[in-house]
Amino acid sequence: MDITIYTDGASRGNPGPGGFGTVLICGQYRKEISQGFRRTTNNRMELLAVIIGLEALKKPGMNVTIYSDSKYVVDSVEKKWIIGWLKKGFKDKKNKDLWLRFLDIYKQHTVRFVWIKGHNETPENERCDRLAVAAALDTPSLLVDAGYEAEEKSSGLF
Repeated sequence: MDITIYTDGASRGNPGPGGFGTVLICGQYRKEISQGFRRTTNNRMELLAVIIGLEALKKPGMNVTIYSDSKYVVDSVEKKWIIGWLKKGFKDKKNKDLWLRFLDIYKQHTVRFVWIKGHNETPENERCDRLAVAAALDTPSLLVDAGYEAEEKSSGLF
């Protein structure tokens, strides 16, 4: 079964309040997912959008095409940078918690990434952008990005 996932992340400041938007499409079926966080980064939201999309799949072994405007995410996987980071224990790399979470779900499917230019009138990417921005602005519903806030504290920034 073929699944198409569109993703986008946003942050209001970097770091700052952020959110992600994900649209999953399988035949006539469509699902939209979004969530906001009180303090995070754009790259974390871009990656989390992909993770949440893959985690939403109910069965392993799906053929998945993910469309993202994030060079950070697409290149990290397609150029296999993530493999080197994993071998080195993510030394000096950010977002280790999310990359490990990604790898756990990624290996359950056959996944192909396609980079698309952001804000280029691709309807589903534009929808993901609107979902991500709205989630970042939904102050009463913002969650704690525990991985980011823990990393921030350990770096001595706060």
